[in-house]
Amino acid sequence: MSSNCQGQDQAVTSQGRPFEEPTSCSLLSLYCNLLRRLVVHCSVRTPSGSEGNTSIMSIEIEKILAASPATTRGQPTQLSVDAKGERIAYASGKSIFLRNIDNPALCKQYTGHTTTTTVAKFSPSGFWVASGDVSGQVRVWDAVEAVNTKGEYSIISGRINDIAWDGDSQRIIAVGDGRERYGHCITADSGNSVGEVSGHSKVVNAVAIRQQRPLRAATVSDDSTMCFLHGAPFKFARNATGLHKGFVMGAAFSPDGNILVTVGADRRIQLYDGKTGESTKQVGEGVHTGSIFAVSWSKDSKRFVTASADQTVRVWDVEADKCLHSWRVGEEGAVTVSDQQVGVVWPHGRSDGLIISLSLDGNLNYLQEGSSKPVKVVQGHNKSITALGISSDSSENTVITGSFDGRVCSWDITSGLGSVVDGQPHSNQVKQFASATGRAYSVAWDDTLRTVDSSTNTFAGSSVKLMAQPQGVAATNNQVIVALNNGLAVYSKDQLLSSLDTSYTPAAIAAYGSLVAVGGPDDNSALVYKLDSAGKISPSPVATLKNSMAKVVTFAFSPDGKLLAAGNSSGKIVVYSTSTWEVVTDRWSAHTARVLSIAWNAEGTHAASGALDTNVHIWSLTKPGSRVKAANAHKDGVYGVAWVGGKVVSTGGDAAIKVWTVKGLQ
Repeated sequence: MSSNCQGQDQAVTSQGRPFEEPTSCSLLSLYCNLLRRLVVHCSVRTPSGSEGNTSIMSIEIEKILAASPATTRGQPTQLSVDAKGERIAYASGKSIFLRNIDNPALCKQYTGHTTTTTVAKFSPSGFWVASGDVSGQVRVWDAVEAVNTKGEYSIISGRINDIAWDGDSQRIIAVGDGRERYGHCITADSGNSVGEVSGHSKVVNAVAIRQQRPLRAATVSDDSTMCFLHGAPFKFARNATGLHKGFVMGAAFSPDGNILVTVGADRRIQLYDGKTGESTKQVGEGVHTGSIFAVSWSKDSKRFVTASADQTVRVWDVEADKCLHSWRVGEEGAVTVSDQQVGVVWPHGRSDGLIISLSLDGNLNYLQEGSSKPVKVVQGHNKSITALGISSDSSENTVITGSFDGRVCSWDITSGLGSVVDGQPHSNQVKQFASATGRAYSVAWDDTLRTVDSSTNTFAGSSVKLMAQPQGVAATNNQVIVALNNGLAVYSKDQLLSSLDTSYTPAAIAAYGSLVAVGGPDDNSALVYKLDSAGKISPSPVATLKNSMAKVVTFAFSPDGKLLAAGNSSGKIVVYSTSTWEVVTDRWSAHTARVLSIAWNAEGTHAASGALDTNVHIWSLTKPGSRVKAANAHKDGVYGVAWVGGKVVSTGGDAAIKVWTVKGLQ
């Protein structure tokens, strides 16, 4: 940076002269001045305060706790594993997740799709992933960082149901539910056509490609047929009709290419010659008692595994024509829809014989021969996470999450593992959590208040039926305050203590000590009420905060209760002093959409916020102009933020939980 330019910039500024002649030096001066402002905007002085010694606030992703695979009742869900047997790929929401099998907390998230994803498949080389969505688009991208997109191709005019790679990792066949056609064959690097999918009259559910030459492919459909293709270029060779009597759900070639197997809703397992497509025999007639959704081969080509709606996963011996081992998922003797097995994969490249199946509720079950039950169950959410809470002791590194479908999970942030809270769950969207004295309180749009015992990870007590639909919940002094769409209600030990009708619909609530902050009035104000030890709320507010230009939709008291942050529907946050109710700062205004969550760090010096604009911001109280942003943190919005052990945890519409490391806080 030139000292001459610096001097000229200062002179012009001090004299207030307009920049009439944009000389090269003055343009450089403007650039230097802008650069200095950016540095000041993004920097915070170190405690020493020495000149030139600055600490830049930064936020970096530490880990992603992935969403569970998305499932649909009555349809198979495709799973894929890389050649080494180290990672599993699946679709969830608008994202694709690549997840380490042995350590599920190690994960990459691909967010290139703009509509709901349906399938993801590793290439045999392991370097690429092909994924499809409901709009008929197939994207090919790198499997290492899940960032670089190699190509985007329009295959059909509807949902992609399955994708298959050839053995050279050069060709792709994608099938699904289109109008003009049900699938297409393309090259992975350019999208050029290398054949066609024909012979079906209804939606195609699955496709498989023989990994050896001569190339062969098979597609199966709701029209009860299997079509056999010769390639490349791929073209129709023959079909098998009259074998399956219902929807054909899955197809797979053995690793040596000698056998093709298909499974269907008619509970039939049918084998074919892998080179000619001629049917050879049926296996396991009458053993499965429900639709068979998926099939996968062992690496030795002597066995395969099937997953069924009868809640079982079975390993079959091809030559002996019998079931070698079976697992039943769920409680013994209980028939539960959520435990239907809708997907399965047998990872090659492993020596432990691990099999991974997928339950309808999104659980990934790790199965091994010799054990009649899953050796591990990986749980999580596959619907948007709409609520986030923390343990009453934030040092425990535990958070609790609730999703759009009512599922509640607790997570150990250190290990990255989650588990579903035991007991009867909510039946509708979880709206908010409030934590106090080792318990978490949840309200949901099934109009109930539930209590979660953090020590046992179970729902404690009974479900409290609320008087109206809840909009939020807060806890203080062993009392739980619920914001309803027609007022406020105070509970203790599942008993109603008092209620207060309001002329407005409360849109947000927070509490600390005897203070209860409520947002929602049409004049964009925030009201502060007093709560006494008997659980009675003051009929009139003790303070009215009128500094918001839009409706206040979220609150957060600082840990010491001296500050109250209020976020509104236009993306602005105002911080108040609770002793005087004067504005401490109103400069936290970088969000471009509704603020959905605010959380203070333990020291009360910085706050994190998440909004519908998909971003997470970290704000400084002492330097309100200093902030740092994690852009596009969650697709479809950031619904929750929290500080846990000095780190920021966020949740959002992608059903994932992200842990962020924040540095340079001053």
